[in-house]
Amino acid sequence: MKFKTINPSTEEVIAEYELMEKEKVIESAKESRAAFDEWKNLDISERSNYFRKLAQVLRNNKEKYARIISIEMGKPIKQALAEVEKCANTAEVYADNAGKWLEEEVVQADGKKHIVEFEPLGTILSIMPWNFPFWQAFRFGIPSLISGNTTILKHSNQVPQCALAIEESFREAGFPENVFKAVITDHESVGELLKSYLIQGVSLTGSTSAGSRIAEIAGRNLKKVVLELGGSDPFIVLDDADVEFTARNAVAGRTVNAGQSCIAAKRFIVGKNIAEEFSKKFAKLTNVLIVGDPIDMKTDVGPLVNKESLIQIESQVQDAISKGAKVLTGGKKLERKGYFFTPTVLANTKNDMKVVTEEVFGPVAPIIVVKDEEEAIKVANNSEYGLGASIWTKDEEKGFEIAKKLEAGCVFINSIVKSDARMPFGGIKKSGFGRELSKYGLKEFVNVKGINVYEQKK
Repeated sequence: MKFKTINPSTEEVIAEYELMEKEKVIESAKESRAAFDEWKNLDISERSNYFRKLAQVLRNNKEKYARIISIEMGKPIKQALAEVEKCANTAEVYADNAGKWLEEEVVQADGKKHIVEFEPLGTILSIMPWNFPFWQAFRFGIPSLISGNTTILKHSNQVPQCALAIEESFREAGFPENVFKAVITDHESVGELLKSYLIQGVSLTGSTSAGSRIAEIAGRNLKKVVLELGGSDPFIVLDDADVEFTARNAVAGRTVNAGQSCIAAKRFIVGKNIAEEFSKKFAKLTNVLIVGDPIDMKTDVGPLVNKESLIQIESQVQDAISKGAKVLTGGKKLERKGYFFTPTVLANTKNDMKVVTEEVFGPVAPIIVVKDEEEAIKVANNSEYGLGASIWTKDEEKGFEIAKKLEAGCVFINSIVKSDARMPFGGIKKSGFGRELSKYGLKEFVNVKGINVYEQKK
């Protein structure tokens, strides 16, 4: 069976691809499993050297890879370039630190000697979305591979060229054959692959509904699973915040990748004493963003990924307007080719509006006014999601105390939510479970093996 990819900024067909049949997908997994037997036995220092080469390959091909990202899913080219650079940086962080993070641990217990070792599990499947097509694949792949696993990437069929380019980067870096593989296939084949003995674990980044389906298959077949799912991140502006600084960050936090990010700021919870000033500044800065061709370096906001996403955003905004929301800027699609929606700021939002209760995967910012910090915390936690959160205040100590009360996997004070290879990343509630990145993500797909030595007693 074949499928076509569509350029979201022009609505033109990019290319046509053939889906891999189930038998070929299973054969790929067998090859990956065979490669594991040699890859796992390399010293961690040898594996680390491959990732230093990978970082160089990514940088050498940065412009080519960024262009593929922009054409396939619409990310502004300047953001796509930064995405590839982040992948290269993460490869170097793990090359420098993985050996230390995986060192055996000595434990005092009731015997002569007790050691905890961290050993790879086998072949791990990753199921990744289109919105950060390089970063999310590498965010999972680098830690999993450097710990000694082999991996198979099932990427979104929105970005098959990205999937093949990622596979190419590992090949160009000299990785042994079949250590990293990409498969372009359908959901049914992925389900069969996950059920098979060839896969020891799965990591999915995507929607909550997709995560539930994969977790169900993994659970039935006793496979380790890590899920990074949706988010409705609160952006809490306290009364003492610097308005100019906070508003500039609010624009960045809501409109990066046209707002199509799990960790984008999605609910702007603002103290009543600062709400009017912040709202005006936020709308003013949003209004001057350049929306257009993602290949143009001047573009700030590209298109949404497809027509369905555009229809969904329109519906959510119209729902808010019909229930009394006030449009401070934006609020409509652009009358041109491509799936463009104007960056939007909404005031007078209420709890029965979809822009507040649902995850909005586009450049739409609802402002929620609260009377004090206690109400801000209550509103922030009133969500089925728990991925990230940010707090904006001149009082860092107060910000830290509020951070401890928020139900989220990560909290940022005076910064937008972002990921860093040295810090754990992941969510709670319907935002998923497990962690990626840092030493914690490195140990998600390893066997934590306890070795216990006792003296023989006569």
